Amino acid sequence: MPLPKKQIYTSEDYWNLSDGQRAELIGGKLYSMAPPNFLHQKLVMELAGTIREYIKSHNGTCEVIPAPFAVNLDANDTDWVEPDISVVCDKSKLDDRGCNGAPDWIIEVTSPSDPQRDYGIKLFKYRTAGVLEYWIVNPQKHTVTVHDLEKEERSNQYNFCDDVPVCIYEDLIINMDKLL
Repeated sequence: MPLPKKQIYTSEDYWNLSDGQRAELIGGKLYSMAPPNFLHQKLVMELAGTIREYIKSHNGTCEVIPAPFAVNLDANDTDWVEPDISVVCDKSKLDDRGCNGAPDWIIEVTSPSDPQRDYGIKLFKYRTAGVLEYWIVNPQKHTVTVHDLEKEERSNQYNFCDDVPVCIYEDLIINMDKLL
């Protein structure tokens, strides 16, 4: 739900939030973020660890960064998101504030309070910003929706018991049930 106040928020508003307050700035609107529950955090930790170990074992150079981590998708003044997991392969996009530009792969774990933001608004923003792959992990429904944003015909939905292929890494497969 957007935080009420003025009509258009900017990067300055985002970076001046009070300590401990988490929000995302999307299209000039601030959306508050509730603290994640245990299952949400466990999924983020296990997914990030699995991806990180895969990259390390293949001598890869991409960075795996869990939230909280600010991403300015298209270097404008009205969009700062905090994906649950960002995989960034172009390290020139990284600085002390976060990521300036689209990560290669974003994973969002839905929250019961506002899953539609992940399925609608963020999907559109990630697609238009140039994210290559976007996963929506829904612990309530035990589903993983994979969007291959380069080849939409490869997008699919999986159950937690399924082996889920990663689009940007052809030989990486993740099974959510095995992570839990």
